[in-house]
Amino acid sequence: MSIVIIGGNECMEREYKNLCKKHGCHAKVFCRYNNCMKDRIGKPDLMVLFTHTVSHKMVKNALSDLHAGTSVVRSHSSSLASLKQILAENVG
Repeated sequence: MSIVIIGGNECMEREYKNLCKKHGCHAKVFCRYNNCMKDRIGKPDLMVLFTHTVSHKMVKNALSDLHAGTSVVRSHSSSLASLKQILAENVG
């Protein structure tokens, strides 16, 4: 399963990826806006938006060309515990 995480803390990027890997998922993490972000998102199975630490511009770019089969989960908290709960509910 592929996951894209939009937002979050830069210092937690490695922990986000490691937690996704423990759940058997491949993760891409975009903590800051990047010009090529829109092209690098691809067609993930799950998109996680950490709404407290993300700009509106990043959200618009991420959601603009979203694949039809992609589930979107929004979380106000960008903690590791929050991501763990999201993965438990959506990955199984």
